[in-house]
Amino acid sequence: MSLPFGVALAALFAIVMIRVNVTYWIGRGAVAGFAHTRFGRSLERPKAARAQVLFQRWGPYAVVLSFLTIGLQTAINLAAGAARMPLRRYLPAAIAGSLMWALLYATIGLAALEAWLAVAAASPVGAGLGVVALAVVIVWVVVVRKRRSAAKSADTVV
Repeated sequence: MSLPFGVALAALFAIVMIRVNVTYWIGRGAVAGFAHTRFGRSLERPKAARAQVLFQRWGPYAVVLSFLTIGLQTAINLAAGAARMPLRRYLPAAIAGSLMWALLYATIGLAALEAWLAVAAASPVGAGLGVVALAVVIVWVVVVRKRRSAAKSADTVV
């Protein structure tokens, strides 16, 4: 039994829209809460004001592009809320990004999941080995990048 594409797309779009808007409002609420503390005074400094203006101007582009990344989406939507990006700028960006994300996951993401489930049904050991192989590749990439980064920083110190 397969989920119709339209239903999958609508469900994924709804899920991501709820998630990013909750994240936005958490950022907004945190800043409102901090406004009544000593930290709140730092939000009124010129640097913070310039950062807020910069994010309100370029933030919508960052919000849309964040949906094509892994790991930055939450941080950028939280920052949009914290920067008090106006809803008239945030919502169109969130809608466009959520639609891109839903399309990617409704096509490539669900197809990959379905393929993996078919492999798991045919050979649970093979599916397990595939997951282990993927984990090894990810760890290898992270280790190589850290070593290169450490080598670069050692070269710049010398």
